[in-house]
Amino acid sequence: MVERRSWAEPFRIKVVEPIHMTTREERVRAIEEAGYNTFLLRADDVYIDLLTDSGTSAMSDRQWASMMIGDEAYAGSHSFYRLVDAVQEVYGYEELVPTHQGRGAEHILSQILISPGDVVPGNMYFTTTRFHQEYAGGRFVDVIVEEAHDPADLHPFKGNIDLAKLQAVIDEHGAEKVPYVSFETNVNMAGGQPASMANLKATYELCRANDILVMLDATRALENAYFIQQREAGFEDRSIGSILREICSYSDGATVSSKKDNLVNIGGFLALRDPELARRARALLVAFEGLQTYGGMAGRDMEALATGIREMVATDDHIRARIGQVEYLGDLLIKADVPVVRPIGGHGVFLDAAAIVPHVPQDRFPAQALTAALYVDAGVRGMERGVVSAGRDPATGDHKYPKLELVRLTIPRRVYTQAHMDVVAESVIAVHEQRDRIEGLRFTYEPEDLRFFQARFEPIPA
Repeated sequence: MVERRSWAEPFRIKVVEPIHMTTREERVRAIEEAGYNTFLLRADDVYIDLLTDSGTSAMSDRQWASMMIGDEAYAGSHSFYRLVDAVQEVYGYEELVPTHQGRGAEHILSQILISPGDVVPGNMYFTTTRFHQEYAGGRFVDVIVEEAHDPADLHPFKGNIDLAKLQAVIDEHGAEKVPYVSFETNVNMAGGQPASMANLKATYELCRANDILVMLDATRALENAYFIQQREAGFEDRSIGSILREICSYSDGATVSSKKDNLVNIGGFLALRDPELARRARALLVAFEGLQTYGGMAGRDMEALATGIREMVATDDHIRARIGQVEYLGDLLIKADVPVVRPIGGHGVFLDAAAIVPHVPQDRFPAQALTAALYVDAGVRGMERGVVSAGRDPATGDHKYPKLELVRLTIPRRVYTQAHMDVVAESVIAVHEQRDRIEGLRFTYEPEDLRFFQARFEPIPA
């Protein structure tokens, strides 16, 4: 039998959307008008858009078809009940609270569980998650393993929670001040790094012994399941769907931004096991999102979401190709000696800006500057994930300085071809070769919260 040496995308392209390359002069003007913040660029000025994988997936023919049977009833929509069935079947949670997207679920979860003065341990912060935890009066405490802070470390599960760190937090503050552990699957800010099943189980057992809930951020749990299948002994012959279900079994609930794994452009949910917690969540849902049987989604959105949830686990081919494309880009950059977070993560390739532009100090925002330079080179839009994203310490007003200063190149699902990845790699390599020309930046406008979305910058001449 001939060993299979290559793979192809498990789909055929039926509809295309034209894109065009701008000139360098046009891109220089565009980035200046955007204040050197790629979030503020017009999409029409972007050639290959790797800003985010959130809501940027290409939906399938079955998803588009399912939208035509969406039930837009204000109350009791049958589309909602189809979504409930899909979540119970694939994730295994009994209670579903639909939201407009993941941050709606984060907000509701934080409001029903966190009291002022609480601490919330988690495996590295995510921007909106930490915001909602702090907005509810809590304080996030990072308990991720130390390997996660080293871009070059090849630990296969850099998303793991350090159980000794977690126990120390419980001992210091008391279990009664820890409303839940926030456990993110495939940790975004660490470079899309997974947690092992053994660590998920051990964390859940430690928390149960201390009467503490475990709440997953299961937004990219499908990608985490793939890495468990590939890297953890005993799972190599298991289906991705069964691994995903086991991941969720070691938790009391989850927030999900369905704009990622679930292959839709809008939507999300809070899933829970405890009916009383679900009742409290639905009371807030009605005030902030919408009725309990639609949350922030139209019936057609819930139909597309239910179809996407089942589609993502129908076979292992989808996730194999999805992560395979990310690894393809990562391997091209590794071969060219471009510093990136390793191992390559599940949803994107993360450039190590601190290593690429060491002449730019962290208080001059090296990742932000590198992101802007990459756009100018070839119209490739990435995202800063460093000191700008980390924000300021609310107590001191000083910048938070994370150990990781990264540029995220996030790959949308089922959107780009390998040829697009070749173009991206060539651009990154070209910018890397001319990295000494990159200058630091300073704020011209700094929002108080979640500043990376709307901040503006200008270059600081050398």
